[in-house]
Amino acid sequence: MDFRVYYEDTDAGGVVYHARYLGFFERGRCEFLRERGLSVKELSDRGWIFPVVRLEIDYRAPAVLDDLVRVETEVLEVGKTSFTVGQQVVRLPDGKCLVAGRVTLVCVGAGMRPKRLPDELLAALGQEAP
Repeated sequence: MDFRVYYEDTDAGGVVYHARYLGFFERGRCEFLRERGLSVKELSDRGWIFPVVRLEIDYRAPAVLDDLVRVETEVLEVGKTSFTVGQQVVRLPDGKCLVAGRVTLVCVGAGMRPKRLPDELLAALGQEAP
């Protein structure tokens, strides 16, 4: 997913505020699933919600106003009720990795109780349904 850094993304120093990368990662995960035929909203409407339960993030270099960046997402691990993706924000056109992260999400339903990942999500993540 490619996009430009806007003024609203930056802090008083003119660089992307550290917490904004979490939003960038979220958009990247949603678009990753959308490209594979899934809608996070439709999954939610059907009772599958995916809160983040673990996040590791390394800030390597700053993005600044008007930079063109890409969020890249790859599947790292898939369990019965959770999955982990690796994500990075890369500056275009030089390809420099600005931020790298590892995000674990768990599938929950009513009452925020863990439940098995739905078959269509497993397929989108490159896994076979049990």
